[in-house]
Amino acid sequence: MAETLTNRVAAAGLITLKLEEHWPKASFGTFDLKDYLFMELILKEKDFRAALKEHDFSQYRDKILLVFCSADAIIPAWAYMLVAAAASPFAADVYQGQEEDFLRDHFRRVADSLDLSDFEGKRVVVKGCGEKPVPASAYLDVTARLQPVVKSVMYGEPCSTVPVFKKPRERK
Repeated sequence: MAETLTNRVAAAGLITLKLEEHWPKASFGTFDLKDYLFMELILKEKDFRAALKEHDFSQYRDKILLVFCSADAIIPAWAYMLVAAAASPFAADVYQGQEEDFLRDHFRRVADSLDLSDFEGKRVVVKGCGEKPVPASAYLDVTARLQPVVKSVMYGEPCSTVPVFKKPRERK
């Protein structure tokens, strides 16, 4: 007599949330203001404006331009504004900060944009260990966002999960 195998993972009714699927589509470009500082300390407005006119911003076409200063200098707000004005016609996005900062903010927006009705009362597995380095903050943000509506949150793969949250059973 043949025994019927049951796929208990499929039968469990789990929803798998793959944060990696929300990775930014555009690649990154960088613009370090350090290269425009006088003696790596001071940003001179006249010189900076002239340098921006000479800079080829078309190299950032369809990229996420990360604007930062790797030197320990005080950068006036208008400097970032000038870079944004010059780069915006080309770049897909202009962001003040490094890639790590951008990804943290990007995945916060992803968590905030989740349609919670898709997860209401469900058991959710937040997939980990992907090919792209999703920041830890993304897992924190998505858990905080889902917890009020889901039955449970787990981390990992549907066949091997780490329980994170389980809604207490309601007593009758």
